[in-house]
Amino acid sequence: MSIVEKILQRINRPDLVRILSDELTPSELNSLLLDVFDRQTNRISPAELLKQYQKNRFVRPADLNVRDLHELEIRLLRIFETFQFRAVELSPVAPLGSCSVVATADQKKILSALRGTEVLADATNALALHAADLKKTGRWQAVLPTDQLRFSAIHRHVRTPQVAVAGHTQHFKIGCLVSSGRDTGGFQFECESLAEHLAVLTAVLRDALQISNLRFKLIQRGGTESGRMLEQVKKHLLSLRNDWTIIPETDPSRENQYYKGLQFKAIITLRGQDHEIADGGFVDWTQQLLQNKKERFLITGLGIEWLFRLLT
Repeated sequence: MSIVEKILQRINRPDLVRILSDELTPSELNSLLLDVFDRQTNRISPAELLKQYQKNRFVRPADLNVRDLHELEIRLLRIFETFQFRAVELSPVAPLGSCSVVATADQKKILSALRGTEVLADATNALALHAADLKKTGRWQAVLPTDQLRFSAIHRHVRTPQVAVAGHTQHFKIGCLVSSGRDTGGFQFECESLAEHLAVLTAVLRDALQISNLRFKLIQRGGTESGRMLEQVKKHLLSLRNDWTIIPETDPSRENQYYKGLQFKAIITLRGQDHEIADGGFVDWTQQLLQNKKERFLITGLGIEWLFRLLT
């Protein structure tokens, strides 16, 4: 029996969740919950507030040198801008369902909030909404079919699953890159956008941070033409740069429904240990948001805080 089932059984209200979720509008539910939380906070004493702070794993500050971390962030943002990825300062919250509605994330892994929001758990989802909004409202229109929107963000993310890896915490800084474009045939968007993302990662990891042992793994994911896409993209990447180590993986050991067609990972070696420091791939989020199968979207997430800890 789940925790929710036990609660409903204890208060003898078996239909409570269904009533709240199905019979109330979002506005009505929000008003109800606002009143509930207002009543709860009125019963909290300052001493109890401190106890909550001490035991809540989501609220403690990160144990790192803030100034040095920010200096690294500034360096990286300058590199992102050199490659025409415009920095966006995102809100700390996103619309409720930003991750679970268009991606495969479970809403229970997200810190849901009131007023139709959730604490930002993935900046790439928020950037997908930003790009889709610009296109939908006509505030950005492509001059050429191959034109792309490029955005970057460095944001502190919060996720709810218990952290089991040493050095990882419930909230952490991620550097994100996204490219939004249209399908023009021949996997042109896929080839060009991925080459740009890998060039940025190379400039950051090898050129700026002097991490010489860097390689990229291309992982085939579900899709009718994913095999041909991987081959075409790999061929394009190797034709551009002879200093890239590209490792194709056509038979991945684990299934992944998150990425469509192709996923990639950036792997570095520090002090004899391998680390997957960046992850990305093609997703169909803007296709869903704009209801247009021609839309293409590439995301990259770079573990900036994890990288900072590894380097210090």
